[in-house]
Parts: sequence; structure tokens; C-alpha cells
Amino acid sequence: MRLFVLLCCLVLIKPSFAEVSLPKLISNHMILQRDMPLKLWGWANSDETVSVWLNNQFVGKTVATDGQWQIPLAAQTAGGPYVIKVVADNTLIIDDVYFGDVWLASGQSNMELSMARVAEAYPQDLVSADYPQIRQFLVPQHYNFKEAQDDFASGEWMLASPTNVSRFSAVAFYFARELYQHNSVPIGILNNALGGSPVEAWMSEEALQAFPESLAEAHKFRDDQLIANIQAADNNKNQQWYGRLDKLDPGLNAPTPWYSESFDDSDWQTFSIPGDFDQHNSKPYIGTWWLRKTISLSAEEAENASILRLGTIVDADTVYVNGIKVGNTTYQYPPRRYALPAKLLHEGENLIAVRVTATGNRSGFVKDKPYWLGSDDHAISLVGDWRMHAGQDAPPLAGDTFIRWKAQGLYNGLTAPLTHYAIKGVIWYQGESNTGRWQDYQAKFTTMISDWRKKWGQGDFPFLFVQLANFMAVDEQPQDGGWAQLRWAQYQSLAAPNTAMAVAIDIGEWNDIHPVDKKTLGQRLALAARALALNEKVSYQGPTLAKVEQGEHALVLHFKHAVQGLKVKGQTQQSFAIAGDDNIFHWAEVKLIDNKRIQVSHPDISQPTQVRYAWGDNPQASVYNGSDLPAPPFKAQLND
Repeated sequence: MRLFVLLCCLVLIKPSFAEVSLPKLISNHMILQRDMPLKLWGWANSDETVSVWLNNQFVGKTVATDGQWQIPLAAQTAGGPYVIKVVADNTLIIDDVYFGDVWLASGQSNMELSMARVAEAYPQDLVSADYPQIRQFLVPQHYNFKEAQDDFASGEWMLASPTNVSRFSAVAFYFARELYQHNSVPIGILNNALGGSPVEAWMSEEALQAFPESLAEAHKFRDDQLIANIQAADNNKNQQWYGRLDKLDPGLNAPTPWYSESFDDSDWQTFSIPGDFDQHNSKPYIGTWWLRKTISLSAEEAENASILRLGTIVDADTVYVNGIKVGNTTYQYPPRRYALPAKLLHEGENLIAVRVTATGNRSGFVKDKPYWLGSDDHAISLVGDWRMHAGQDAPPLAGDTFIRWKAQGLYNGLTAPLTHYAIKGVIWYQGESNTGRWQDYQAKFTTMISDWRKKWGQGDFPFLFVQLANFMAVDEQPQDGGWAQLRWAQYQSLAAPNTAMAVAIDIGEWNDIHPVDKKTLGQRLALAARALALNEKVSYQGPTLAKVEQGEHALVLHFKHAVQGLKVKGQTQQSFAIAGDDNIFHWAEVKLIDNKRIQVSHPDISQPTQVRYAWGDNPQASVYNGSDLPAPPFKAQLND
């Protein structure tokens, strides 16, 4: 208990303490950055003398000033465990400390997404996650618009074990594991991500000075009463909307509820899962609708079936099996995987009933997702015909004001307390929330990178970021749009010094904004870290366009970073698009000329002047180098 008992008082501002105290980051099992001078810091009564020991070796002492103290710690090589002792009027002991490489993992939901969410795809990685020298500090998600905070309300370091790893960021875990298996240096992850967050939320007051509109928003939300009013209005709106549905929905309120085994659904429509509700209606439907399916099980199947998988559902759902509620999900993105109580299923007929709540202009069961009852080893398909009936319609539900995503709030509350803690670098996965405002993304993102480096005061530490993955339906014709433009803004952000970009254009999922393959992504980020942070000579970039030349009725594209030669994999019919001066793009015919050149042409374009590669929401990516790293999407013109 030692340290945690003594840290029961929160230190979110600069208070005066009767006893010496430490920030939440400086606690049992922490990883400290190796090979650089550090500082240990905390709070104490003014004029109180504070001394520090490292494994019984005296480090130094100081006198607290204005309630604060800090003591420098000389650079240490990788290793441990160490014990740190802090002595003033009281004594604090920090156990099991290692020196290694500390990485800040930040961004939005694809960085936040935990190992629990990829467990179905990589079950063995969770079971075998015995890496006591890979550790994570999960930053609590408390925004603040008034000032940069000095500490967190809570938080602790946890070791990567089968018990804890489900809470680790999946991207960060695979990144850390790759590095640790490479050089055996302990890895600390500062998990500092929040789903849905735009880049502006992670920018400081100073960084926002160049963006008056975002700065004004940050200032606006310093008003506590405004926040309280907005939250109250949103809560009232939601309570009224959902309350009305619950009160009026016949599926809940009929003498025999529609989830009951004894309810007669013989006059209901047939609905095929997966599919959209709108296919049965002439206009979008908002409200509740119900589905029922009876499935016959053998005694053995009933005994062994412990999981119900219902893919993903737009927007929300409540699920009943044999009249018993087994789970619910309140929004569209999480996979529906419901554990079934023992003895709930029985030999013979079993009823599954689903109440779907549609809050927008589309509702349904997403295609190409798993729909089954059973276990991971034996699944009984639920794809196909169900019985369906509308429940209670409703007016459109206005969206909430997500205050946590407003400008500056996440920097002040989540990032600022980390700036005292030395790091090796940053891994960043964000951008989805800015695809509708891509025009100023590069400027804001690179400003944020520069500002974070100033705040840490460690120079241009490595900043490794993920380019957005492929997502949404495949376009039949060449298209432009926010996702393509945001990827281009990310690519252009490589102009910032000591940055690298992990390309994910080939590992996304058309029907899921949260693709499950975080392992490949972690490996690609780790390659970039080995190059930029560990100064190894390793191939970490896919092929990138070097120049465009005019060919005979064609364009000839020259590539760099074509390690071991270019490779074209899979289909190419919709990977490149070209246009002439009329700016009308057509899918190009693709020819690999040699290890560094590709020719693109179209029979109807005699003088092509423009080219795009993997350009669109969910484009076809086909170009790799010999290291199996994909080329990033790009656009170019002759004479660029």
C-alpha cells in the first residue's frame, strides 16, 4: 500500500500540504526515461526540506518553495528494479521502478481502443501477455478549459499481464511489444487518448493563438455555468426522447411484451440480417423496431453456447434471450458480443429478440460482421430471415454537445500533467474527427507537434503518427472527399522535423471505423521508432512518389524508398486515377516498368497531366516495396 495510501489527497492545483506528496505518475511500477537527466517533483510545505534516495544512494535534497519541490536525477541506463525513497517530515517509498523508453500514446478512439476489443481476433496475445517490463499509465479523461493542470485525479502504472493487458491501448501494446522483443529495453506507455476528439482539443492556449476561431471556443467553455446549462439541456433532451419511446413502445408495454417467448409474431414482416431497416420503408425511420428469431438447439448445443454475436447495429440495441435481457449497447460502433448466463438456453426452441433504437436517418445490421450463437469454436449462424415489426416512431433526436471535445480541454486536463515527465517520443492516431474540416488540419497538427515539443523542453523528440485507414464503401468511380484530403494533410505534415507516418491504407475495414488489425500498425510504428528514436538503419517507409514525367500518352511515376524494388499486389483497376487539363479523373491502366517506376495511362486521355493514387474513402491500395510496406496515398501533377 505504502505510496497509494499516502496519495489519497488529490493535487489538481498547487496546494499546501502538511506532508510531502508526489504526482500520480511518480508511483509504484513506473518506467522512467533512460539515458537522459530527469527530475523528481512534488509538493510539500514551504521551507520543508525534501531528500531523495535511489536504491539507498543519496540523490539530492532541496527546500520546497511556494509549496513545490523538484530534485534532478542523473541519467540512468536501462534496467531495474529500483526503489526511490522521498523523505521530508514523512517518508514515501516508490517500488519496482525501471528505466527504459517512455512513449506517449495519444489521439482518438483508434489509439484508445483497448486490447479487450481485439481479443476475438488475437486471443492468444491476451492469454500470453506476460511482459512485466511493458507498463501502461492510463490517463484519466478529465478535461479542463481554465488552466493547464499539474496532476491527475487518479491513475496508476500497470504491468502487461493476462490480468491487465485487456485495458492497454492495442496499438500501443503491439508497438511496445515489438520494441521490447527487439532490444529488451523496458517500455512505458502513457495512454492519453479519447474517442472522438479533434486535434483542436489537444492544443494548448499558446498553440491556438494562430487559430482565432478555436481559441474563442476554448475561452467560451471556461464558463462553468455554460457547461452546466449545456449538460442539463442535453440530459433533459435525452431523458424526454428516450422516456417517450419507453413509455409508448408497444414492444415493452403490451400485455405480452414482444420479447416474451409466448408472444405471437406470426403476422410480422420478414427481415434478413444483415440489412438496413430502410429497405422496408419509403423514408428513413426514427424510433424503435423489433426483431425475433426462434432457433432450435440440441442439448449439447444449448449446453455449450455461451456467446451471442450480433455484429454491429445502427444505432442502439437491447437483446433478450428466452425473455431474459442479456445485454444492451447504446451507440453503433462497439461489436455486439453478449455473454449468455448458464442454463439460459435449453434443448429445443429458443427465442432471440432484439429491440433496435434508431436515432438518425439510417438503421440496420451492418454487413460483413459476425452474426451467430454458440462459442468461438462452434457457431450457429443467425444470418438470414428474422421476424420484424416497427415499435414506436419518434422525431429526430438532436445531437449532444460533446464538451469534452472542445478546443484546449484535453490538453489542459490530460496532456499538460505529462509534460513534466520525460519521454522518448509520441505515437499518435487521430484525424477521423477532422475529416470534415481537413483544410487547416496540417497547420493545426504541425503547430501542435511543435508546441508539445516546446512544453516538454526535450528538443525535437520523435513524433510518429498513423495515416487514416481505409473506411466506408468502395467508390465505383474516382472520387475526392474529406478522408482522402485528410490523409494528404497528414502526409504533408511529414515536413515537420523528426516525424514519421505509419500507413494504414491497406488494413482498414469498409464497415468499421475501428479496424481490428492493430498488430500490423504497431509493428509499422515500431519500425519508425527504431529508425528515428533508436537511430537504426532499418526500412520503415513505403514507396513515396519522387517525381512525375510525361510518357507517351501516359505518366511515368518515379518512386523513392522502393527498398528491394516496387511490388504491385492484388488488383490495380481502381488504384490509380489520371486526368488531363479537364480535371476529369478516370481509372488508369497500370504497368510496372522496373523496380522504381510505374506507368499509368488511359485510352481516352492522350495527354494526362494529373495522377492520384489510393485516393478516396476506401481506395484500392496495391503498391508496396520489398519490405512489404505500402505506399501512402498521393496526388500529383506534371511539373509539381
